Amino acid sequence: MGFNTSLGLGGGYSILPTLTPTVSDQNYIDFTSSATAGWAQQYLPELYEQEVERYGNRTISGFLQMVGAEMPMESDQVVWSEQNRLHIAYKGGSGNSTCVLATATGVVTLGSDYQNAVRVGNTVVITDAATGLNTIKCYVSAVSGQTFTVKTYSQAALTTVVSNGGAINVFVYGSEFAKGSASMVGELKPQFTQYSNKPIIIKDHFKIDGSDTAQIGWVETTDEAGQTGFSWYLKAAGETRLRFEDYLETSLVEAEKAVSGTSDTAIIDTNGTTIAGVTGTEGYFAAVSARGNVYENIGAMSDFDLILKNLDKQGSVEENMLYLNRDTALVFDDMLAGLDGGNSGAGSAYGVFNNDADMALNLGFSAFRRGSYDFYKSDWKYLNDAAARGGFGDIEGTLIPAGTSTVYDQSLGKNIKRPFLHVRYRASQTDDRRMKSWVTGSVGSASYTGDDVMEVHYLSERCLVVQGANNFMLLKKA
Repeated sequence: MGFNTSLGLGGGYSILPTLTPTVSDQNYIDFTSSATAGWAQQYLPELYEQEVERYGNRTISGFLQMVGAEMPMESDQVVWSEQNRLHIAYKGGSGNSTCVLATATGVVTLGSDYQNAVRVGNTVVITDAATGLNTIKCYVSAVSGQTFTVKTYSQAALTTVVSNGGAINVFVYGSEFAKGSASMVGELKPQFTQYSNKPIIIKDHFKIDGSDTAQIGWVETTDEAGQTGFSWYLKAAGETRLRFEDYLETSLVEAEKAVSGTSDTAIIDTNGTTIAGVTGTEGYFAAVSARGNVYENIGAMSDFDLILKNLDKQGSVEENMLYLNRDTALVFDDMLAGLDGGNSGAGSAYGVFNNDADMALNLGFSAFRRGSYDFYKSDWKYLNDAAARGGFGDIEGTLIPAGTSTVYDQSLGKNIKRPFLHVRYRASQTDDRRMKSWVTGSVGSASYTGDDVMEVHYLSERCLVVQGANNFMLLKKA
């Protein structure tokens, strides 16, 4: 038996003590030589044990928890009905959504997208669709299919409103009948608009070999979930869970329904490729874009006032929340700071927002009132994070009504109150799929398989319900 020469211990090499604390090749093994590769260096560098958290809190969830609620569901689909407007009005548009007037005969023709709900005896206001400034009051004398005939109350001709065949707007404001006349013919039955959404299954997975779980590192790690230690796999497992929890929210914010999807398959590309069971779901951005309001390039108070006027035309919910990216939040701060509160030229609104001439000016506004509406402003981290929507910049923010809406629930068979925005997840008495996680493998107490690994599985099945989307607004950059 002899020394292993590959480790530098063969031949005349020896380790001898010295009388003085001097480093030499006789009392220290040179671990830096190529012959001793694989050994640690004899002089360790100054080591910072803790990992530097250079990105702060990296999670981007929390939006849906702040503005909505979560409720269980047992079906594959959630269906709800929303009320239509109470009064009757038609607007001249294009395509099948037209409303035009023949001035010679007084016949109003509605496009095929409209259902004629006007009855003989109704009184209406007619205005030109172009400006809305030329108006005339009329009486409905006849109704047939998609047309109705109007007679003016005044001597003015219908041409004072619009030229022959021009587009008009019509609003029914009442009715009038002669003494002793018969009752109004026909009745109006309330109709509702039905919407539906389906949950999607969201999964993630973490896996590590059993041997690697026993390997101790030299860097102490801490993550947002509070996982701390020198075992790197704990950090990896913790970050997998955090990432999955973010996906539970971002999936519902960004998701879209497959255009040609059915209950079983969905076309997912232009070549007609199908994947069984992949049908998508309607996320927040898709719902507001399709059924809500979109405003582009807000930059001044005049733009915001247009938003208020649009709210007047919708549900007029008094309290609303604004979730904005950094650029748009600063735009709002600048707009509000420009309202000087009576201090001409100061632009500081002394005494209005807890500011004072002798204190540092605070122009970061978290709440304000404009017109008859209250707004609560907050940053949306998802729109600022460079690894999320903040890396794109096309979505600037969103306006969300506070409170609840009353809708008809098909399952319960009655009207119920629900938050405008809420999450439905699959759950029953036997299984709750809101947020499931389980561990398999040889590590710890997980022994459901014979594999020498640790596997952590995550699963959820959920969808987002956006009720009264006409009260929501998406702020976008054109």
